[in-house]
Amino acid sequence: MKQIKGPALFLAQFAGDEAPYNSFESIVEWAASIGYIGVQIPSWDGRIFDLERAAEDQTYCDDLIKTAAKYGVEITELSTHVQGQLVACHPAYDTLFNAFGPDHAKDDHKAKEKWATEQLMLAAKASKNLGLTAHVTFPGALLWHTVYPWPQRPEGLVEQGFAELARRWLPILNAFDDVGVDVCYEIHPGEDLHDGVSFEMFLKAVDNHPRANILYDPSHLILQGMDYLEFIDIYHERIKMFHVKDGELNTNGRSGVYGGYQSWVDRPGRFRSLGDGQIDFNGIFSKLTQYGFDGWAVVEWECCIKDAETGAKEGAQFVSDHIIKPAERSFDDFAGAGSDADLNNKVLGL
Repeated sequence: MKQIKGPALFLAQFAGDEAPYNSFESIVEWAASIGYIGVQIPSWDGRIFDLERAAEDQTYCDDLIKTAAKYGVEITELSTHVQGQLVACHPAYDTLFNAFGPDHAKDDHKAKEKWATEQLMLAAKASKNLGLTAHVTFPGALLWHTVYPWPQRPEGLVEQGFAELARRWLPILNAFDDVGVDVCYEIHPGEDLHDGVSFEMFLKAVDNHPRANILYDPSHLILQGMDYLEFIDIYHERIKMFHVKDGELNTNGRSGVYGGYQSWVDRPGRFRSLGDGQIDFNGIFSKLTQYGFDGWAVVEWECCIKDAETGAKEGAQFVSDHIIKPAERSFDDFAGAGSDADLNNKVLGL
């Protein structure tokens, strides 16, 4: 068995205009000071990272690696959540997602798609230059507005939707394959890949592409009422990344999974800081270790109650406490009698 690496921190929720969150070196130094040995970088945040430069300038990437190493930190992966969302952006979302893309693509979903695809191609090159093996993104959504089938979906709609999603992603998957990097889709409500079944539909549409993989985040599964432990049993061969994020689902007589348009703090399903929710992380770390997952355990802090810095600091210790050092020998080796063909025959009464 292999050992999970960590703790690491996804920097998207912390990058900002004020020190120490406004430059790569200062935010890495801060993360190290509270216990992290890895950072996952949001590739769209120019305050701490330049994606285009990273794709073209090996020296820039080498400098980032050296800067992180100065504080005992590794770069774990790049994220293109924002850009990936726009690879398949239904026109109904153009206004809401205008902030995700460049100014020239406002209210133009074709321009958004083109820009987003170019960004993913840059991310493949940048990941290679940084020596990374996995990348996290969102797949986007062409079908999400039909997730609850009323009125009933026209026959063939789902198949056509996944065929189109595959058409857009296959060139990107191939580009990542060329550089030896897995594309890990975060299974997430609001995306066409929001559970295991929808991931399987996509996998079939891309002909089981070897680079089409999963970022496992149990918080998005518990909020759907899914068995997040069995998910690991089913999909462990495709799980290449791990967001450690807590959540809880407290349905009641007034609201359930859909949340009633309420704010996060009032929704039955909500994200919590590590240890404050309902997720069985002992079970998760045990299963991932059992199946040989040796990627990073990356804290994604999202909580509607607790302060961010407090949650981040507690999260580092939480992950450290849950990482399992795999056994190097069987616990009952002391009782072993050795084995050979004659002994086995004797035990079998042969």
